[in-house]
Amino acid sequence: MPHATTSDGVRIAYQVHGDGPPLVLLSGQANDHHWWDGVRDDFAGSRTTVTLDYRGTGESDRPQQPYSTERFADDVVAVLDDLAVDRADVYGTSMGGRVAQWLAVRHPRRVRALVLGCTSPGGRHSIDRSGDVRRSLVQPPAEARQALLELMYTPAWLATHPGPYHTLGDRSMPPHARRGHLRASDGHDAWDALPGIVAPTLVLHGTDDLLNPTANAPLLAARIPGSRLELIQGARHAYFEERRDLAGPLVLEFLESL
Repeated sequence: MPHATTSDGVRIAYQVHGDGPPLVLLSGQANDHHWWDGVRDDFAGSRTTVTLDYRGTGESDRPQQPYSTERFADDVVAVLDDLAVDRADVYGTSMGGRVAQWLAVRHPRRVRALVLGCTSPGGRHSIDRSGDVRRSLVQPPAEARQALLELMYTPAWLATHPGPYHTLGDRSMPPHARRGHLRASDGHDAWDALPGIVAPTLVLHGTDDLLNPTANAPLLAARIPGSRLELIQGARHAYFEERRDLAGPLVLEFLESL
């Protein structure tokens, strides 16, 4: 597996599939590239998809230094540099959407178009998940896993899709990396920087998302000049997988319209 080396010497594993213009896919908190396994083929016919294992996950290094969404964004640039890709479309979901925000802000020349899925601006302006949701995720492991599954997918989908599930986290992460990812995601605040995004932007969200409340989507769309908002009815946090029949075509239609 190829690796890029960042400015601080961390090796970042990345994966390349498909053919066509480059599309960077950024996964959620404490997840590696397998987050996209269920839908990656939806883009392979028209796009070269690039994924990576965030520092602390998968085959990437797992340094002890503090993690942040800004640092993750710079790591994406190291991957693009290693691939000699000057400019790419970027699709980030959940924490990956927070990383994508900083990528578009800090490295505007590298982002042709931006898709932000099931994410938020962070900070005091964002809408946080409820106390009930937070408590459901700090139960004993088996109960917390079931709670996370039900936040990701609807009961109807779970009943007909027994797994494996690719969105529940990288189990190989050491505790320090898992804590670092949590702090990075919780510490994200791009509110003041969002009006500076110049890339054409699509904001996607499921209407029944309680893990990252749907109300964050119009906040992002209103904050980013000229952005477009699409809500997927009845979908939860993993809308991109459960409603791939809608989400994938929406993303491709947006990118191909530019």
